[in-house]
Amino acid sequence: MKVGSFAKAIVSAAAAGTASLAVAMGDSVIETGEWVTVALAVLGALGVTYVVPNAAQSERRPY
Repeated sequence: MKVGSFAKAIVSAAAAGTASLAVAMGDSVIETGEWVTVALAVLGALGVTYVVPNAAQSERRPY
């Protein structure tokens, strides 16, 4: 079990949810459609971020 995969998915889901919630709060009222948008942003970020693997580390160039 890789903790990095879960951690990056949770952080990206929190960021997506917070960003979409901030936009939804623009008029100080959150309607049902806006809650759906927040939920889809969180679920999308969780799914996409968890599925995409971390990049392999490349060799460091001597400077």
